Amino acid sequence: MIQTRLLTLPHGITLSCRMAGDPTRPALMFLHGFPEAAFVWDGLLEHFAQPENGGYFCIAPNLRGFEQSSAPAESAAYRPKYVVQDIAALIAQVTSGGQLEALIAHDWGGAVAWSVAATLPQRMKKLVIINSPHPGTFLRELQHSPSQQASSAYMNFLIRPDAENLLAEDDFRRLWQFLTNGKDPQASGAPAWLTEDVKNQYRAVWRAGLTGGCNLYRASPLRPPRPHDPAAAAVTLPPELLTVMLPTLVLWAMDDIALPPALIDGLEAYVPNMQLQKIPGASHWIVHERPALVARLLQDFLSGH
Repeated sequence: MIQTRLLTLPHGITLSCRMAGDPTRPALMFLHGFPEAAFVWDGLLEHFAQPENGGYFCIAPNLRGFEQSSAPAESAAYRPKYVVQDIAALIAQVTSGGQLEALIAHDWGGAVAWSVAATLPQRMKKLVIINSPHPGTFLRELQHSPSQQASSAYMNFLIRPDAENLLAEDDFRRLWQFLTNGKDPQASGAPAWLTEDVKNQYRAVWRAGLTGGCNLYRASPLRPPRPHDPAAAAVTLPPELLTVMLPTLVLWAMDDIALPPALIDGLEAYVPNMQLQKIPGASHWIVHERPALVARLLQDFLSGH
């Protein structure tokens, strides 16, 4: 059964969290992306809390700015270092030894997880990334690949001052197109996983506010350069922010239209202890499309198979 709690961290930020399992057990933490929220992990929280699947304590926070979590107004409050601070503090608060069995993350959650793993590896034993580009390969592609620049052009839409209002128009039409890989769900039909009940869960999150999600993009320079905005072209990243030595599983759905497979080329240079699982026929939303496969691959990795 999923429980919800508001957890206030020592630095004053409150995160709305979903959790399952015995809090005294080894912990798994799941980080969501945009335009999603912690509820998307419910199936995996319940799965891994079961004794036959490890009996873990499973927790999924809503990142700052999402759902009922604290939502500072200024975009600078969403710089990566502050979101990383939130997750590091939450790990310390909900685990007895200050260490997770694994941090599991998708999309923007993955961007946070890569940073936590590189700078605070003592906070976890293992890392799992699902379709979230490593900052080293993402920066390379944003700087040098016209294809990636085109695929990521939506990021420059999301930093517009009117982005929230545009996203909310017509019952969140643009956001549904995010979740249906650019298709109009009214014209072509929603994917099977996007039921009306699930859509209502998304609507509740989006009605709570979209500014936090947009502020993640506004606070990050990792977006395609434009004539008046160098963005990624002006960025350099030091090696200590890029190297992850932890045992890491990367699940990469190969039909991701925003994050094509070029982003996993050369990844082993940054993550030498990596298992890479390429999954054809799945999109960015693989957690929804192939939940049983994702659960099995996570189970194998967590158990050391």
